[in-house]
Order: sequence, then structure tokens, then C-alpha cells
Amino acid sequence: MDQGLSYAFIPVTVDTMTEADVRAFQRAVAESDGPVLAHCKDGTHSLNLYLIGEALDGRMSDGEVAVFGRNRGFDTSSAVGWLKQQATHRPQVRGFFDKRTSSVQYVVTDPTTRKCAIIDPVLDFDEKSGSTATINADAILDYVRDNDLTVDWILDTHPHADHFSAAHYMRVKTGARTAIGECVVDVQKLWKVIYNWPELATDGSQWDRLFAHGDTFEIGSIEATVLFSPGHTLASVTYVIGDAAFVHDTVFMPDGGTARADFPGGNARALWKSIQDILALPDKTRIFTGHDYQPDGRTPRWESTIAQQKKTNRHLFGVSEDEFIELRTKRDKTLPMPKLILHALQVNIRGGQLPEPEANGKRYLKFPIDAFQGAVWE
Repeated sequence: MDQGLSYAFIPVTVDTMTEADVRAFQRAVAESDGPVLAHCKDGTHSLNLYLIGEALDGRMSDGEVAVFGRNRGFDTSSAVGWLKQQATHRPQVRGFFDKRTSSVQYVVTDPTTRKCAIIDPVLDFDEKSGSTATINADAILDYVRDNDLTVDWILDTHPHADHFSAAHYMRVKTGARTAIGECVVDVQKLWKVIYNWPELATDGSQWDRLFAHGDTFEIGSIEATVLFSPGHTLASVTYVIGDAAFVHDTVFMPDGGTARADFPGGNARALWKSIQDILALPDKTRIFTGHDYQPDGRTPRWESTIAQQKKTNRHLFGVSEDEFIELRTKRDKTLPMPKLILHALQVNIRGGQLPEPEANGKRYLKFPIDAFQGAVWE
């Protein structure tokens, strides 16, 4: 007889339990319309899933997990041990601020193995002289060397419109793998037409790996997950590495609001959804943004938490989806095009590779004329 019951099976053992198992348990509970009975052979596994979820979301400390079990006659030492082990998987994050472009670059390190990833490195470019330099990139490489780190990954969050990517330069210098979201191929196809660039390969082969939504990879012993986060661009992704999320151009610091969504392929409604997916991460998740434009002239900042973003982001707190889209669309109409967009995209959709030298040994950038509006003539 159908009693209106639903059932969710989560196969798990204490030895193999992952955060994904904990989140699956939480989703199963949250999706229930009524009371929930969580059960297993002896009650330990279901209790551990519950307690670990409470601790990960900041509602219990490790000590409170132990007391909770002891007061109810359960041994929760395996849950406490799991949490202590996870604590060692909190990556060290070092931000490098580029004041010319207000960009933030990151080195994300597993403190146990000393392996790291470099996220969104900047290749210096002066549009007046056409000169390139590796000042930002070399500062990062100096940090890697001085701290005896091994670079596992060089990660782009999306093809940037306001600076050149140093991913290719970093790859040559370190031998590390490069990666970006798989929808970069859609951005390549879009800009191939804009640049009238028939020879451009639009299969993403300029990177070593193209990530799909939900893909996982490792930085040393720390697991990382990829979230597809379109809106600012068609190809934007968020990297969730341990307890840290690198959210690129979605949310800025709370006083800076959110990123624009008016570039080719951008969409304010898609950006809203991407931001909501990010805000669904645990409240204590550390958030690292891709830019900081220093509102009111304050010093650069780039780290917040999910909880802080929910409570204080000036474009999100108390704002509905429709209100956000109206706000974002209206604001974007007032913003000039980034001064390097036409310079940068032809480099960045090739993984940071500069144009090949021509017969005279010089490299040349190409610009479409009258392809975009947004000029400021006054």
C-alpha cells in the first residue's frame, strides 16, 4: 500500500565518507515534505552524516559533536576524526592584487603536500606602448619558489576582458597543466566571428583540460569541484577548493556588489542563478573574488564568506531576482567597455598565447572597427 512515503539510499561507510555524501544526506532531508527517519544498521552512519553536516555548516563545533553523541549513548569519535582530517584540507590562499586592472590572482596551496594551483594570473600589458611584461607573473613564481611549492594547476575562471592571461607563460615556466571551463569553446566561436579569424581553433585545445560542471580534481590532497557559473561570460566557472570558493566575476566584496553581465554572451538572469548556486554553499565557505575596485578608495580586499555575502552584499541582500536583473541591466548601460577588451580577448581565448610573430618577427593584435557601442566621447 502506498503510504505516501519516499526513500533515499545513500551508500556510505565511515572510512569512505566524503563531503559529497554529507551534502547528499542534507539534500534528502531538505527535500522531504514531512518528518524524516534516517536509519542504518546501528544508527552510527546516519548520525555521523547529520553531525558532520552540522559541523561543516558551523552549527556545531567538533567538541559539541562529541558531547552530542556521548549524551545519547553513541560513539561519534569517527565523525570527530573525519572533521579533524578535513581541517587539514583547508587550503592556504595567497592573493596578489594587480592595481592596474584591479584584478586578484591567487596561489592556492595544500599545506600538507606543498602542491598548489595558480588562479587567473595576469600578463602585464601597456596599451599605449603595446608592451608586455611579466611583473605580476614573476612575483607569483617568486612566491612559489620561496615557499618551496610545486604547481599542479594553472586555472582560468573565464576568458578575461580586462587583462591578458599569463596562463601560457606560467605553463612554460612550471610545466603545470592548464584548465578552464568547457564552454570556452562557445566564447571562442563567438569571438572568432567578431575578429573575423577563420584559422582560430574553437575546440579548447589551447588548454590541457576543459572542465564540465561537477568535475573534480585535486590540488595535492585537497579535492576541488567545478561549478558552471555563467552570466558574466558564457564560460565562467567557480572553483571550490576545500573550504574556499574562487568566484571570479560573479560577486565582488559585499560593498562592491556584483559583476556586469553585458559582455557578448553575458546574461543578467544567468548571473543571478550562478550567484544563487554559489550562495548555496555552506555559510562559512571562504569567498575569493576576481576583482576589487576599492569602493570609496578603501584598501584592496578580496576575501569574504558566504554568510557575509548573504547579509551585506549591496546588490543581493533583500533583492529579488527581478529586482536584481533590473538593477544589473540599468547599471551595465552606464558602464564603458573595458579598455582592454579588444586587446585581451584575442589572447585569452587562446589560453594566454600571444599572436604568432609575422615575417618581420613582430606580433600584432587585430581590432574590429565599430563592432561595439559604449564609446565615451566626452
